[in-house]
Amino acid sequence: MYKENKNKLEILLKKVANEWDLKICSLNIQTNQNPTVVKITIKKTNGDDISLEDCALFNAPASEEIENSNLLNCSYVLEISSQGVSDELTSDRDFKTFKGFPVNVQLNQKNSKKKFLNGLLYEKSNDYLAINIKGKIKKIPFDEVLKISLCTLKD
Repeated sequence: MYKENKNKLEILLKKVANEWDLKICSLNIQTNQNPTVVKITIKKTNGDDISLEDCALFNAPASEEIENSNLLNCSYVLEISSQGVSDELTSDRDFKTFKGFPVNVQLNQKNSKKKFLNGLLYEKSNDYLAINIKGKIKKIPFDEVLKISLCTLKD
């Protein structure tokens, strides 16, 4: 029953977030807390940074939606937060910001014998990712890349 209600609540909150040009990254309901804690992580649909004011402004409509849904029949604390900085690089902005930084590239095992490559982020295009491995530029087609994360370089 809990999972079903959480899914219903998430669908309702996503609609509200969309009206505010926001996207819900995660919804976590901690029923082991007293009162229950409802944590909503948001980001802007246009990729801009989330401010404290954005979180505060979304609090009222999110709270109203939770109350009107009658899906939580207990007292709760609502926490709205931003996604924050992640180690994983996903947006074009991430790739521009972290150019020259050490990255760990997890590779698709079907197309590659290696599991990971480490190097400095050199370039990202629509078709490939280029990293600098000990002074040599390695271009990796995106169909071979599973995940790109910031890391510390290993010798």
